This record gives sequence, C-alpha cells and structure tokens, in this order.
Amino acid sequence: MSVFTEETRERAREIIARYPADRSRSALLPLLHLVQSEEGYVSPAGVEFCAEVLGLNKAQVGAVATFYTMYKRKPTGDYLVSVCTNTMCNVLGGQEVYDTLAEHLGVGHDETTADGKITLEHAECLAACDYGPVMTVNYDFFDNVDPQGALGVVEELRAGGRPMPTRGARLCTLKEMAVQLAGFADERDAAVADGGPGEPTLRGLRLAEQHGISVPGFDPNTPIRSKAEADKAAAEAKARAEAAKPAPAAEPVRPAAATGSTAPDVKAPDDKSPQIRTAETRQPDAGTAVADAPGTKVPTDTTAPAPRDAQAAESAGAAANPPAGDGKPAGDEAGAQQRNLKEAEAGAGANGAGPAVASETGVQK
Repeated sequence: MSVFTEETRERAREIIARYPADRSRSALLPLLHLVQSEEGYVSPAGVEFCAEVLGLNKAQVGAVATFYTMYKRKPTGDYLVSVCTNTMCNVLGGQEVYDTLAEHLGVGHDETTADGKITLEHAECLAACDYGPVMTVNYDFFDNVDPQGALGVVEELRAGGRPMPTRGARLCTLKEMAVQLAGFADERDAAVADGGPGEPTLRGLRLAEQHGISVPGFDPNTPIRSKAEADKAAAEAKARAEAAKPAPAAEPVRPAAATGSTAPDVKAPDDKSPQIRTAETRQPDAGTAVADAPGTKVPTDTTAPAPRDAQAAESAGAAANPPAGDGKPAGDEAGAQQRNLKEAEAGAGANGAGPAVASETGVQK
C-alpha cells in the first residue's frame, strides 16, 4: 500500500479548504487528480486516501473514479498519447495515424510500452475538428498530424525530448499534468507563455476585423478589473438602485375587528403556493376548489338541485336529441327492452332457473 507524501497531504488539505465545510465532497475530483499525480494512476490506495480525507466510503470514491476516463485505473506511461478516431478525424486519416503508432510501438488501446514511456489510446472527439486529424500528448494538442509526423513525436518522447505542441503550453509528463488538473499552477519558468492559438481558432476574429464587426461600445483598451474592484462597483450600483426606489406607501390602518384586536392580518392557513395550485389545477380532487383553473369560476355555496329538476333536464335533452333511426343499436328501443324484461321474468318464474339472457326477440334458455 502506497503511503502518500506529506506534500500531497498538505495539498489535499488546501484543496478541501476551497469548498464550504458542508460541501467538502465536492473536492473529490481534484483530489483524484492529486493522487494520480503521485502514483501515475488512481490506485486502490489512492481511493482509500480520498475516502479517508473526505469522510466517504471507498465505494463512493470508486464510483467516481471509474466514471471519468481521465482517471486511470492501472499504471500509465509518462506520456498518454491519444489519437482521435471519431468521425471527422477518421475521415481525415485518424485511424491510419492510430494504426501506424500501434504497429510501431507494439501496443494496443490503453496499453503501455515496455519502457513505461508511452500509453496509447483511441480517443473520442477531442473537440478540435477544424484541426483534424488531431493527437494529444497528456491533453496538449498536435494538430493536422499524419502517420510520419505522429511517429516523429513519439520517438522524440522515447528519446527523452519534449516536442512542442501545436497549441498550448509546453509539454509535461502525465504526473505533472495531473498536478495542474488538481488546481495547482505550472511552476516551470514561463510555462504558460509558450504556444499560441492556431489559425482556425483566429479565423472568426480575422473575419470580424475584415468586415468591421465589433461588439457595440467595446473598447479593447479597457483594463480588466480585479475581483475587488468589480465587487465594489457592483455594491455601489446596488446602493444607487436602492436609493432610487420610491418610499413604500404607508400601510392603511384597518378598523379593529369586533373583538377589538388590532393584530395585523395574516395569511389564512389554507393559503396555497402557486406550485400547489398549479398541481391541483391539473389533477383536482373532489374536495379541492380550483379557483384559478382556466375557464372556471370560483364555486359558491348554493342549494343543490332537486332530483326532479335533474330528471326534467335529462328529459329535455333526450327530446332535443331524437334517436338516430336505422343507425340505433338493436335492443335500444324502450318497447323492445320492456318486452325482453317481461319474457325474462316469466321464464325465470316458470322453471325456477337463474336469470336468462334477454335478446330483442325473446329469452335464450
């Protein structure tokens, strides 16, 4: 079992301190990068370490470590070479680049060379389709690669060199990159000053400059304010907005109730939130008055209609809608129904049998 250095433990405490005390488990992702920076992968000891400092169990840590592909679960080489073989890069020759490297290095996907220098992997989209085919080394880009160019990069890496990526900072080992992913700056001299944007990245800016397109009111010479200056400006703007608000109107004095109480009005206990009212509008029950349902009115207490009123209304409706002649189902006429009922009762009384099934013409025995 690996014992992590005191420097790693100190960094772990620094990472956890970035988060609120009751949200410390949010530090898990950078902590996994931190343990990977020491061992080159997230080992069982690394999982246990993260669980210990965060007060989690190992299953919770392992579930996260196995979800993200950037966390390696077995020893990985100093340089992780990822070749994009997704649609765009594949059309442009990405698969050929990968096959050439696999044959030359004698390894397949997620395998490491015998000298421990190179781990090769297929990669899904590396988000650089306009530079395809692309290859990354420890997540730094090598654009528009071809098989021979990719071979040159890996051979220089195996010889101890560090070829310059097409874009981004200078190349570093996987462990060094993991430190940066954990949230710590690259301390190498002028490391972040290396590299530069590629022409496809700048294409939009070039077109905007060519056609005179700019953001209204944008001054490129305006300095970027510090966080303290921005917070101060926001506080001043808020204070001005508060001062500009009109003074609230005085609360009208309501006459005292019959009891003589002058207590302020309070919401009724059945006052419901808009969310509850919306839910009840969609699915009202028999005991719920849906006052705000579209097309309805607030129910009022009235005298229930007498049964004879309901019968009269039903008769009026039936009279206004006479049956549809030949299209009416058989047995639906009143005369046939009465006749079938009498025949069924007579048959049941004659032989003592159970109820017979009535049809329009008689009884089926």
